[in-house]
Amino acid sequence: MWNDLLFAFESVATLANVLAMGAGILAGVVIGAIPGMTGTMAVTLALPFTFYLPPVTSILLLVALYKGSTYGASISAILIKTPGTASAACTVLDGWPLAQNGKAGKALNMSLISSCIGDFLSNISLIFLAAPLALLALRVGPPEYFMLMAFALTMVASISGGSLLLGVVSACFGLLLATVGEDMYGSFRFAMTEDMKSGLSVAPVLIGLFALPELLRLIVFREENHGQAMKLGDNRLTLAEFRGSLKSIVRGSFIGVILGAIPGIGPSAAAFFSYGEARRSSPNSENFGKGELEGIAASESANNGCCGATMIPLLALGVPGDVITGVMLGAFMIQGLTPGPLLFQNNLNEVYMLFIGMMFSSVLLFGAGKLTVRFFSHIASIPQVLLSPVVLMLCVYGIYSISSNMFDVTVLLVMGVVGFIMLLLNIPPAPFLIAFILGPMFEDNLRRALAISRGDPSVFFQSAISWIFAGLIVFFVGLTIRREWQKYREKRAAKNA
Repeated sequence: MWNDLLFAFESVATLANVLAMGAGILAGVVIGAIPGMTGTMAVTLALPFTFYLPPVTSILLLVALYKGSTYGASISAILIKTPGTASAACTVLDGWPLAQNGKAGKALNMSLISSCIGDFLSNISLIFLAAPLALLALRVGPPEYFMLMAFALTMVASISGGSLLLGVVSACFGLLLATVGEDMYGSFRFAMTEDMKSGLSVAPVLIGLFALPELLRLIVFREENHGQAMKLGDNRLTLAEFRGSLKSIVRGSFIGVILGAIPGIGPSAAAFFSYGEARRSSPNSENFGKGELEGIAASESANNGCCGATMIPLLALGVPGDVITGVMLGAFMIQGLTPGPLLFQNNLNEVYMLFIGMMFSSVLLFGAGKLTVRFFSHIASIPQVLLSPVVLMLCVYGIYSISSNMFDVTVLLVMGVVGFIMLLLNIPPAPFLIAFILGPMFEDNLRRALAISRGDPSVFFQSAISWIFAGLIVFFVGLTIRREWQKYREKRAAKNA
C-alpha cells in the first residue's frame, strides 16, 4: 500500500499536473467571481481539453475548476452583493454588511480560510469515509430526503430578522415560485409562456433578488455617499476572530461532507443548513445578517466541504452527486475509467493519484485565493457610482451567457424589482431564497414518498433517519415558538410600563 501511495505521490508531483491544477483553480476563481458564470459552465467548457490530457491530469483539472469556482463565487458575494453561484448566496447575508463597514478584506480572508479548511476536510473524508458514506447514502430514500428538507426549512425562523411573520411570508413566496414549470408527472403550473414551462432558473432569480435591489436603491434614494468608495479597512484576520469561528468552520465542513455525499443535495443546501445551525448555536446569533464573520465561515466551509464529498458516490457507486460530477463522469468514461466498486479494484493507482492530487489542490486553492484576494479587494476602492453600471452589465451578460435566452434576463430584471419592493417593505430575502432552492427537492421527495406508499403518510416515520429529523424539527420549532412568545411578553411589558 505504502509503495503504491509513494508511486502515486511521485506521479502527481509533476510539472504538468501542478500546472493543470493551478490553472484550473485560478480560472475557476475568476469564473466563479463573475455573476452567472457557474462552476458547471467552467467544467463543461474544459471537458473537450481532457481528450488531449492523461486520465488523472484531466480529472484533476476539472476538480480544480470545481473547487476554484465554488470559492470564487464568494468574492462577488462579499464585494458587490452579487453571489457568483447559488452556493454563495448565504455568504451575501454577512459578507456584504462587512464590506459596507470597511471590513471587505477581513471578510474575504475568512471566506478563503474557511473554504480551504472545508475543502481539506472534505478531501480527507473522501479518502477515509468513501465506502461508509456511500453505503449510508444508499439508505437515504425519498422519505428521508423529505424530512431532511423539512428540517432545513425550519432555519427560516433563524434568518427572518425582526419579524417571523414576514420571514414566513417570504419563504411561502419562494416555495410558490419554485413550483413554476413542469412537475415530476408532466403537468405544467403557472406556465403562462413557453419559456416558463421549464421553470425559473436559480441564477437569474438569485442575482436579481440580491444585486439589482441595491442598484435600484442607489438610483432611487440618491444617498449622499453614493459616489464614494467603500473603505477597505483592516484586511487582517486576527487569531481571536479565527478561533471564534473555528467551531462553525469544522461543523460546516462536516455538514458539507455528509450532505455532499448524498446525491442531489448539493452545496447550496449545505451552505444554508450550516448557516442556520451556526446561527442557532452562536452566542452572537443576533449579529448574523448584520456582518458576522462566523456566518461567512459557516456557509463557505459547508459549500466547499461538498466539493470532495460529491466525489464519494461518484467513485464508490458510479452515481454522480450533482451536475458537475455528472460532467466528470463523462470525463472518466472518456479516459476509459469506469467509476464504481470496480474502479478501486482495476485502477487503484489512478484512485490514489486522484486522492493525492485533490490534497495538493487544497494547498493551491489557498495560494490562488491569497493572490486573487489582493487583486479583487481593490474593487471596494471603486466609487459606487462607477461600479453600479459595471455590476449591472456583468449581471445581464452573465445570465444571458448561460443559455442565450432573453427570458432569463427578463426574470433577472423582474426579480430585481420584486427584491426592491421587498427591501422597501422590510421583507427578508434570505427565507425566500432558501425556500426557492430547497422547494423543488422538498416537493419531489414528498410526492415520490407518497407514491411509493400509495398515499400512506406513515412512510415518513419508518426509518431511524426519518425519526431523527422529525425529532429535530419538533425541537427547533418548539424553541422558535418559545422565543417568539418571550419577545411578545417583553413587548407587552414594555408597552404597559
